[in-house]
Amino acid sequence: MLLDQFIEWDTQLFLYLNNLGSREWDWFWIIITEKWTSIPLYLFLLFVIYKKYNLKSLGITLLIALILVALNDQLAGFFKYFFERPRPCNEDFMEFARFSAKRCGNFGFYSAHASSSMAIAIFISRVLKPVYPKIIYWLLLWSFVITYSRIYIGVHYPGDILVGFTMGFMFGNFGFYLYQKFQKKYNQ
Repeated sequence: MLLDQFIEWDTQLFLYLNNLGSREWDWFWIIITEKWTSIPLYLFLLFVIYKKYNLKSLGITLLIALILVALNDQLAGFFKYFFERPRPCNEDFMEFARFSAKRCGNFGFYSAHASSSMAIAIFISRVLKPVYPKIIYWLLLWSFVITYSRIYIGVHYPGDILVGFTMGFMFGNFGFYLYQKFQKKYNQ
């Protein structure tokens, strides 16, 4: 069956990517995967938006970013309990993999970390594109590093990440659509 084949490929790719790690680097990826680690970047980006635009633009950006993350988190939670795909750290094959997370959790489809980081990367890069056209590359790199950490520590399959990226891409573009609407209405 096609779904079974996909799950097998996803598992094999997970094992390959997960086993690229080493105990010496565990501390780094554990720090990277924590939600609070990105706060300095978020604050810096908000500061740049304030300096390059104005206080209203900052408020609109912050409001939309918070809405994106909240909606994204809720939808990812719904998907996890709807599909009930176990996280890799709950599977028997983990004897062949590395698990360095503090806890495992039950279900992992799709990755909220991947979706949120991609949504913010797309949204903020589109907001800042007029003044920093290449910022997208840096924010996508940041998103990829965040999401690889989820595979490294053993809590997400690559398929969880790929769907998370797709959802985040859609959320980020939707956020920019809202941003443009708010800018026209409140910040002319």
